[in-house]
Amino acid sequence: MNNLLILPIIIPMITGLALVIFSRQIRLHRFMSLLATLSISGTAVLAMNQIVVDGPQTLQIGNWPAPFGISLVADMFSIILVLVTNLVVSICLLYAFASIGRERELNYFYPLVLFLLTGINGSFLTGDIFNLFVFFEVMLVASYVLISLGGTRLQLRESIKYILVNLVSSFLFLIAIAYLYAMVGTLNMAHISVRIAEVGQTGLFIPIAMLFLIVFSIKAGLFLFYWLPGSYSAPPLVISAVFAALLTKVGIYAIIRVFSLIFYHDPSLTHLLIGILAGLTMLLGAIGAVAYWDIKRVLTYNVIVSVGFILAGFASFNQAGMTGAVYYLIHDMIVKALIFLAGGTIIYLTGTSKIRNISGLMRLHPQLGWIFFIAALSLAGIPPLSGFIGKVYITMGTFQAEYFWLGGLGLFTSLMVLYSVMNTFMHCFWGYTDLTPETEKGTTRGLLLPLGTLTALTIGLGLGGESIYLFVDLAVQGLLDPSLYIEAVLGSHPVP
Repeated sequence: MNNLLILPIIIPMITGLALVIFSRQIRLHRFMSLLATLSISGTAVLAMNQIVVDGPQTLQIGNWPAPFGISLVADMFSIILVLVTNLVVSICLLYAFASIGRERELNYFYPLVLFLLTGINGSFLTGDIFNLFVFFEVMLVASYVLISLGGTRLQLRESIKYILVNLVSSFLFLIAIAYLYAMVGTLNMAHISVRIAEVGQTGLFIPIAMLFLIVFSIKAGLFLFYWLPGSYSAPPLVISAVFAALLTKVGIYAIIRVFSLIFYHDPSLTHLLIGILAGLTMLLGAIGAVAYWDIKRVLTYNVIVSVGFILAGFASFNQAGMTGAVYYLIHDMIVKALIFLAGGTIIYLTGTSKIRNISGLMRLHPQLGWIFFIAALSLAGIPPLSGFIGKVYITMGTFQAEYFWLGGLGLFTSLMVLYSVMNTFMHCFWGYTDLTPETEKGTTRGLLLPLGTLTALTIGLGLGGESIYLFVDLAVQGLLDPSLYIEAVLGSHPVP
């Protein structure tokens, strides 16, 4: 029993509720929201150290033993995601202090971010499939408000589409859970895994697995991503940065968790299908990224490419591919926040997102230019930045699994990603500009610190990849050997 596991859920929830009461105290909102995210990051570090020593940690809510009660479970994979999530949100909050605007701050921006964080952290830590649905809904309800916060026509139009798509996927999620419960008689994910292992992944378990894949694919933007480009480009860029860095990752986490713990018995069907969807997602996302001349669209289509790339590593379902998927997942959470914030700063300064209408920013803002350049190279996987390690391992994994077509697609779309972001960089930062400090629509004051911090993280993650290999390796071991997770939750003698 480890009581630390409840803190990443109750800290943002209680802090968000308290800040709603003090709605006019913006300085208090800023201080308390930042303190909450940093506190959760510290809690995650403590939990990581315990996992290294003692293995996966659990907490049985109300002291009801699993599988009868609600379990919280932290293995190395989930706790890494909790740590990176809260670090990224902390940095995005620093950016928001100088850019989000007082009107949105007064309309509960900070409590909404904390409620969003409650759902994300809960999704990573829950050991119960129904509570995974509950935390998904907590996250989505907060995101519904955040995507429309400000009330512009574009936001309202895209929020309707975003809400409708997620309502449909949530309905399908409930149906999938109901059928699964009818088949196995339990909601505890470790216990579900034991029950399915006893009878075999055959019969009705196959369509149930496919239904879960459809649900999580919609939420992750895996192939079924038609809702994502418009929805992620509508809100202010700091909100888009949080969405791009975190929301699709919850869907990716759900796919990896469910198809490595529950439906892992027939990878020739489930994981091959995930690989096919990943390849199509990479290709279609890359086509969108090179086709548009709008910063928001280019960046949002690059979100789609990364979803496919991460799940290509998972589809290989071997040591190399899974190592690459975990590395790249960590990298992508950081670099997506960085490049969205850098792109948002360009739009904030110039007042437009049209790439052809922007040029010469390097003359006025060289620091921003080099930050965007580093982010672009990291996104494309250029060594020695953080994206390179994950791409190498994922390519190795796909080749070892004899998915040569998938590894080749990954390399090809990486070139398309590099072209899309470098095209944006060259047009926006080189050449002549009529822009002057007096005619700029905004200022970089207060924005370069969070951008510089994220840039340092992506450089450090690339140069210091060996320093986190122990943690990544433990995460991969837990994903490839579900008995470690099951024994931590149910003990050495599971309930029949």
